[in-house]
Amino acid sequence: MIKTVLFDMNETLLNLTVLEKNFAKYFEEKYVLKYWFAKLLHSSTVIGGMDEYTDFGKLSEAALESVFIESGKELTKEIKLDILGSFRKLPAYGDVPDALKLLKDNGIKIISVTNSSYDMVKEQLVNAGLISLFDSYYSVESVQKYKPFKDIYHHVLNEEKIRADETVMVATHDWDLFGAKKVGLVTAYIKRKEDQYNPYYLKPDLSNTDLVALAKEIIKMNG
Repeated sequence: MIKTVLFDMNETLLNLTVLEKNFAKYFEEKYVLKYWFAKLLHSSTVIGGMDEYTDFGKLSEAALESVFIESGKELTKEIKLDILGSFRKLPAYGDVPDALKLLKDNGIKIISVTNSSYDMVKEQLVNAGLISLFDSYYSVESVQKYKPFKDIYHHVLNEEKIRADETVMVATHDWDLFGAKKVGLVTAYIKRKEDQYNPYYLKPDLSNTDLVALAKEIIKMNG
């Protein structure tokens, strides 16, 4: 019986197109955004592996500084604000509101679980017009350890007093689902871009390219 669905935020529910456009102002190469995001996730994983913690916003800045240095470009305060400020104003994908409402109408609790700070996730949910659809939201600030390390998944389960086998983690990132799967959560992959699901990670229980269809699959699990 699925009682709760946990959602990743960036790329899973929120569309990075705005961020992509802002990167395009300063770079001609279309892969710069992906490169920056990969550097950001790499540093958060390394820091977590060393049992250290640094705010995700600061790691975002450091990754951006690195990308500009490597490209031989000057990064001013104005440019940094222009790019990273858009992270707070990302719109939701078109299928998100209907999928969330469908889950709620079927008595399923909805919770956000993110690497971003509490201030950031609240602002993102408000700006995307989604906050009223969520029962609660959690940041890795609570445990000072980023996803996909197990700490945040355990924390949410304990705080919400829910069972792993009655909880689904929805994400577009295979590494996030790998971490959730290792904790015993049911996992659901929403494919937001053309990419390979890492064949060496534990496979998701559900997979779809449309969040409404994925929500229906989750509901079906309850018979």
